[in-house]
Amino acid sequence: MTTRELALAAAALGRGAWARRPSLRLLRRAATRDSAERARIRAEKRIWILAGVFALAYGTVGTRMAVLASTEPEEPQVASAIDAPILSTRADIVDREGRILATNLATHALYAQPRQMVDPARAARELAAIFPDLEEAELLRDFTGPRKFLWIRRQISPEQVQAVHDIGEPGLLFGPREMRLYPNGPVAAHILGGAGYGREGVDSAEVIGTAGVERHFDARLRDPERQAEPLALSLDLTIQAAMEEVLQGGMTLMNAKGAAGILMDVHTGEILAMASLPDFDPNTRPPAATSGDPGDSPLFNRAIQGVYELGSVFKIFTVAQALDLGLLNPETMIDTQGPMTWGRFRINDFHYYGAENTVTDVIVKSSNIGTAHIALMIGPARQRAFLQGLGLLEPTHVEMTEARTGRPLLPAQWSEISLLTISYGHGVSTSPLHLAAAYAAIGNGGTAVTPSLVHEENREPGPRVLSEQSARQSVDMLRQVVSRGTASLADVPGYEVAGKTGTADKPRATGGYYDDKVIATFAGVFPASDPQYVIVVSLDEPVETSGTEPRRTAGWTAVPVAAELVRRAAPLLGLRPAVEVAAADGVTEPAN
Repeated sequence: MTTRELALAAAALGRGAWARRPSLRLLRRAATRDSAERARIRAEKRIWILAGVFALAYGTVGTRMAVLASTEPEEPQVASAIDAPILSTRADIVDREGRILATNLATHALYAQPRQMVDPARAARELAAIFPDLEEAELLRDFTGPRKFLWIRRQISPEQVQAVHDIGEPGLLFGPREMRLYPNGPVAAHILGGAGYGREGVDSAEVIGTAGVERHFDARLRDPERQAEPLALSLDLTIQAAMEEVLQGGMTLMNAKGAAGILMDVHTGEILAMASLPDFDPNTRPPAATSGDPGDSPLFNRAIQGVYELGSVFKIFTVAQALDLGLLNPETMIDTQGPMTWGRFRINDFHYYGAENTVTDVIVKSSNIGTAHIALMIGPARQRAFLQGLGLLEPTHVEMTEARTGRPLLPAQWSEISLLTISYGHGVSTSPLHLAAAYAAIGNGGTAVTPSLVHEENREPGPRVLSEQSARQSVDMLRQVVSRGTASLADVPGYEVAGKTGTADKPRATGGYYDDKVIATFAGVFPASDPQYVIVVSLDEPVETSGTEPRRTAGWTAVPVAAELVRRAAPLLGLRPAVEVAAADGVTEPAN
């Protein structure tokens, strides 16, 4: 192609490009309009979203203001490092008939915010007048010092609330509280235990159990889902009150240091009444003793924490086991000639009972020597296994935190001399509650029971530890102890009490035994013809002084107290006394 032709072609291309320029400008203008429209739409969306956020925020604030305006004003809560909510609810505790044993009462706590006080000196003076245990000078130092907050009283009465309110000090403030109330005062104090405050703020506080069933069932009582469901105990409030009254009277008459009593269902192990004296009021539970003998504290529960050598009440276990093993029968003659020598040890009886006695008379007369001879027929291994089956060698499983502290004291080696002494209640220490459970097994026909403070329908029976025949023969022997033996003062007309006495010398803390201090115990079942209940009464250091010489044995001390308790409790239990009805031929026969 020549130079001229190239020039003409280039000119032609230039004219075509120039012809297309208006179309490109239109496309550019359209693209610009589309971009602006999209930007406008995005801006409108953002504005609407922002408007919605503002509307929601203002609505939330307005709703919260309306809620606050419609509720009662309350004080701000003290900051807590624990994020978990404070649960102030606690379920009631009732007896087997639904009568209130423990409940809650609305009250107030009193606290101060010194920075808001107008006249700290007057506030300190007035508070000291209302609460005599507070020191005016100490209060004034707190009110004028650097503290921003201080508790004054964890709980106050309605009268005290009004008195503080009348001071008119804006820096004295009240916080709502629920306090634990025991409307029956000291009745069943050791069983209930008591409660106090755990975590707390100005508008609520945890009420937590400190002892007894309050502590054992603390989680269940504090469960919000079960707040409306009372915890039903096996106790009968009327029988519990009667027991405590009788024990207090007996303790006074017998000049005893302390007393314990138990009334239990022989079939279920449910405890209808259990008391320990001296006692306390759980509404004002005293502090725990930090020195001295724990047994001297009113907080000490002698019924389950007091482990003692209980003496001759153990003899029926030796005889019952021998009967069950087929080693003898109630009329078998037993050597009771004394003293019985075993190595360097000598075993004697309280009185001389003759060279021989029947097994029944060994129990009726309470012969240590006769019982020891029977134990030799059994042997240490079998004796230990039988007592283990009765629950006498480990802590009871009753529903109290103190139960695990009532651990029986056993010999380091269960030797033959241990076999002999344990057969009549020395050489092993148990609590009155252990004893009650073991006697219940004899009274109910031979099945072990687990002591319980919870009322439960259709409780499953325990394992069999004794044949029905052996249990029946044992109860018959116990009945004869009351009708013609050492427990004759327990023969309450109409109620067929069967039981056994036990008097054991009290051990010294430094070793050995006191000559003039004993633990006197009576354990039994009633009515003997069809046992329904077991009763145990134990007195610490009793002395009966109505005669010319002081008498300390259980027959003179624990037995009369137990008889009065049966006399008072049996009608409350619905037991009708057996009465004698004249027959046609002039012979009398018992009838219910």
